[in-house]
Amino acid sequence: MSMWDIEKLDLDAYLARIGHPRVAPSAEALRSLHRAHVLAIPFENIDVILGTHPGISLDAIQAKLVGRQRGGYCYEHALLFGAALEQLGYDVVRRVARVQPHKSGPRTHALLKVGVNGEEFLADVGFGAGQLYPTPLKDGAVVDQAGWDHRLTQDGDVWTLSKQTPEGWIPQHASNDEPVRPIDYEVYHHYVSTHPNSPFTGRPVVMRVTEGEVRRLIGTTLYTDHPNTPTTERPVPPSALPEVLASLDVILTDEEADRLHLL
Repeated sequence: MSMWDIEKLDLDAYLARIGHPRVAPSAEALRSLHRAHVLAIPFENIDVILGTHPGISLDAIQAKLVGRQRGGYCYEHALLFGAALEQLGYDVVRRVARVQPHKSGPRTHALLKVGVNGEEFLADVGFGAGQLYPTPLKDGAVVDQAGWDHRLTQDGDVWTLSKQTPEGWIPQHASNDEPVRPIDYEVYHHYVSTHPNSPFTGRPVVMRVTEGEVRRLIGTTLYTDHPNTPTTERPVPPSALPEVLASLDVILTDEEADRLHLL
């Protein structure tokens, strides 16, 4: 059994979940798989705020994201995608990134370094609605992520991903190849899913991206972004929350909807 339990993944079920055929490893296939994963599986924290999160073992992630057709946040996305890539024949290194490294952001974001045919990429399927495609691990690499340019820069062994905004390039996260073990992800997940200062413990956070559009439910407001246009905001009353979540591909049971309404 590998350190990351990749053998436990039902690869065919995962590929059916994201609607992608089994293909030989290549840079083009990685790009296609990355996009398919992000489009199919939402970024969401509903189990965290309901106090029912099943944990981040691969069995639990697979049961939730594949079996229950739900979403998750970075640890779930990265561990699921990493296991699938390894089974498909890619070289995968699990990483941890510091979010908003230019501020006091925590080192709590999970992502992957992926190698294929002599090339390396950052694969970041669990960074909210930010990354639709992998980014070549090259200093200065710029990738159009659904209409928003993102740039990767290197300083020593640290790689920083930044987003182009009207105010300039804004750092999103920074990572290196410091070794990561499953217990490290468990510790970070515990903080992110339980600490009162975590952005995921007190309010719904659900994000979806398609080409040219990002939708973000943050608490009781639905934000919609398009390139080069102002963000629109829509208040979401508690009674409308299940319907809005469903529009973001998060389908709740009646019990979950009732419990969420009471929070």
